[in-house]
Amino acid sequence: MSVAAQSQPHAKYERLLARAREVPAAVTVVVHPCDESSLRGVCDAAEAGLIKPILVGPAGKIRSVAEKNGLNIRDFEIVNAPHSEAAAAAAVQLIHEGRGELLMKGSLHTDELMRAVTSKTSGLRTARRISHVFVMDVPSYPETLFITDAAVNIFPDLDCKRDIVQNAIDLYTQVGLGTPRVAILSAVETVTTKIPSTIDAAALCKMADRGQITGGVIDGPLAFDNAIDVEAAQIKGIKSEVAGRAQILVVPDLEAGNMLAKNLTYLAKADSAGIVLGARVPIILTSRADTVRGRMASCAVAVLYADARRRVAAVPAA
Repeated sequence: MSVAAQSQPHAKYERLLARAREVPAAVTVVVHPCDESSLRGVCDAAEAGLIKPILVGPAGKIRSVAEKNGLNIRDFEIVNAPHSEAAAAAAVQLIHEGRGELLMKGSLHTDELMRAVTSKTSGLRTARRISHVFVMDVPSYPETLFITDAAVNIFPDLDCKRDIVQNAIDLYTQVGLGTPRVAILSAVETVTTKIPSTIDAAALCKMADRGQITGGVIDGPLAFDNAIDVEAAQIKGIKSEVAGRAQILVVPDLEAGNMLAKNLTYLAKADSAGIVLGARVPIILTSRADTVRGRMASCAVAVLYADARRRVAAVPAA
């Protein structure tokens, strides 16, 4: 990548968006888009040819928000549901019926949506643990940076972390970014019983050696500086394909990940997209604080992932 490309703000998102426009739009079930921000994001993504929305929520309120804000939703199917909890349940049912390839959060609380998704009786669970990935475009960093998990799993154990890592690797490869370099983060780069996350990091690396995690190049424990800065890694004498050039950062717990992602957003002026993996379909998880560009990037990443899944499903079994 050239220096000029690195210095162009948001260039990494623009490449993702350009690639997503080249694949078929994904039918997307949008849960309770009942404010201007969430409904505008849907309209923008549909206008860009990324998604074909099905809106689920109180039909009258959705139409009122659209009319008040000059948003054209005439061509969108609306499935009426009286309130946010009912909308989440109805949206999950539409996925079960094969009506949509993606699920998208509207103006309801994340907890409400995820309760419906993770329900043991009617949800969208798979054998894989559900986890969240921030896809970040940091202007000062040459790589598209994935941070996981900073939104779903609070204190993941080793088995959960294995799924978190695998989910992120699968996303990275399926959206066409290549084979990722994965850094398992801790406070230090040496293994010590005093910091349990360093032991988990070492175990995850060995799991990768044994084929329990596939598709990426993994190293850890690595402190944040020597995961993303080549000079910091060299000063510490770390010889690694990952150190200094990480593309996926796996954090010890949700608190660490949440603070890291928000630091990059507000101090480094990064854009962040969000997607939940491990359910039957990818889930686009946006926030009212997200930029328009971040919302579009969330859709682009999910659409590329859905297209990859679609192509795999179309390959005849041997």
